[in-house]
Amino acid sequence: MSVAGSVAGRPVVAEIVRSGFVEGHHYGSVVALAADGSVDWSVGEVTAQVLPRSSNKPVQALAMVELGLDLPDDLLALACASHSGEPFHVEGVRRTLASAGLDESALQTPADYPLDDDAREAVVRAGGAKAPVLMNCSGKHAAMLATCVLQGWDTATYLDPAHPLQVAIADTFARLTGEPIDAVAVDGCGAPLLSTSLTGLARAFSVLATATDGPERRVADAIRRHPEYVSGTTRDELALHRAVPGLIGKAGAESCYAVALPDGRAWALKTDDGAARVRPVLMAEALRRSGVLEDDGVDAEAVCSTGRFELLGGGVPVGEIRAAF
Repeated sequence: MSVAGSVAGRPVVAEIVRSGFVEGHHYGSVVALAADGSVDWSVGEVTAQVLPRSSNKPVQALAMVELGLDLPDDLLALACASHSGEPFHVEGVRRTLASAGLDESALQTPADYPLDDDAREAVVRAGGAKAPVLMNCSGKHAAMLATCVLQGWDTATYLDPAHPLQVAIADTFARLTGEPIDAVAVDGCGAPLLSTSLTGLARAFSVLATATDGPERRVADAIRRHPEYVSGTTRDELALHRAVPGLIGKAGAESCYAVALPDGRAWALKTDDGAARVRPVLMAEALRRSGVLEDDGVDAEAVCSTGRFELLGGGVPVGEIRAAF
């Protein structure tokens, strides 16, 4: 049984299927850009402004590199991250801060536990508590602070949208997306959150992925060389990076996701309900629909595996979330 529909111009993009019965739906939008930057295909509303959440981070990192931030590749990848809070992530954040003569007391990320289950349990078992350095956005914040020190800017107000750092980030973001910023919100980590459309987000990732030199290439290469720093050792994003040569990608909260390849093809997606579980399902299907699984060097099975989400009944698989666009 399957029931189709749409919400506010956003169609069903995935079905929740239990024991052969469609018990629910995810509504959303997906856009795929061709190598020349044109829209190859789309589903739903892809020109309206959205808040891409942490999918913005690689572009924010680019702005910092343009301002002179010069981190080793692993720490630059961490600046793009929603990291899992594994020990090497936390150590990397501290290295970024130390390079600027700072420590974690300068961070204005909210105190949190690691995203990764094992890392979180290790902190709790050791008697640890929530801390700003463990929060998944601390790599970006550490890079922001290091950029402020480099430029001689105030570090206490680095999250103010009017701070010169955030103004520069907004300028870079608008340039790469090719769109004006309609809204500046506050992200979960407290940093300014810039709006764009899914088409603009995909365009920005395409610019990064196709760069042959300059700051854009530095950011793209950092992501490619150290994808485990951008997410974590157990994350679907890491698996996708390893399965598709040259890919750069970044997921965000509220089921946002953007991916691009060195030939210029790019994809961006978002669901209305913000369910994280459906995000990789949709991206795997988008790449399949665009023919990426047939590209040279691509591990098609690994890509498909990132898009499998089993539903359990009595502890055994009885269904799945499947793409429906």
